[in-house]
Amino acid sequence: MRMFDVTAPIFEGMTVYKNKPEKQPKIQTVTNGYVTESRIDMDVHSGTHVDAPLHMVNDGETFESISLEKLVGNCRVLDLTHVEDQIGRAELEKFDIAPGEFLLFQTKNSQDDAFSFEFVYLAHDGAAYLAEKGVRGIGTDALGIERSQEGHPTHKTLFAAGIVVIEGLRLRDVPPGLYFMVAAPLKLVGTDAAPARVLLFEGWQEG
Repeated sequence: MRMFDVTAPIFEGMTVYKNKPEKQPKIQTVTNGYVTESRIDMDVHSGTHVDAPLHMVNDGETFESISLEKLVGNCRVLDLTHVEDQIGRAELEKFDIAPGEFLLFQTKNSQDDAFSFEFVYLAHDGAAYLAEKGVRGIGTDALGIERSQEGHPTHKTLFAAGIVVIEGLRLRDVPPGLYFMVAAPLKLVGTDAAPARVLLFEGWQEG
């Protein structure tokens, strides 16, 4: 069984959304004799992370509302590397998407470790189509699921349909296809997101 760790590493100087300095993690290490202890100051949207509705919805549900049952199970990596700008309904209709699926978008974002202001994103009509299909969740290899959309309709459509959103995946070396996913976010309470370790297992599927 082959395992893919599709988690972005967290370190000072890592790629952050829009290259904003205030989003950079700060790690302080103190050594006293042979005892070393570190502290980290970090945005909950750092690297690979799971969004909660509160992120884009006033009084939306906080992170602990997302059940692990949605984050652990079968998933499918979709090859969308040909898409140049946005993933819309037309691009998604080419796949036979079934209710309850968790879809991971492998795009040209995976080819570049630096932040691109022109990253491939999920258009509103693509989000509406996924809501119609009743998917369990989606993941993207960008640090954001949408780009320059006034009012953030993609996020809001997904959250309204109870669709889990994972951002910041590292899918460059993952062949498209079926996997068993274990997405294990930090067990934060009252937040709008949480960093996560995400593992894909090849050749192991739920019955």
